[in-house]
Amino acid sequence: MPIETGYIKLDSFLKMINAVGSGGEAKLVISEGYVLVNGSAEIRRGRKLYPGDRVRFQASEYEVKAA
Repeated sequence: MPIETGYIKLDSFLKMINAVGSGGEAKLVISEGYVLVNGSAEIRRGRKLYPGDRVRFQASEYEVKAA
């Protein structure tokens, strides 16, 4: 998924790809450890994602790309 800036926060990324419907839902799934970043569970919703990072959620995997 391409981003326009140098990075994007994990919760914003989940909303951008329509994996969650709201910021509250993003906060919940991240804090429960359901989201993997580069193969490791990530519980920080403010985690900065950069081009090349890979996010896995609900059996789908997404790669962060520069626009």
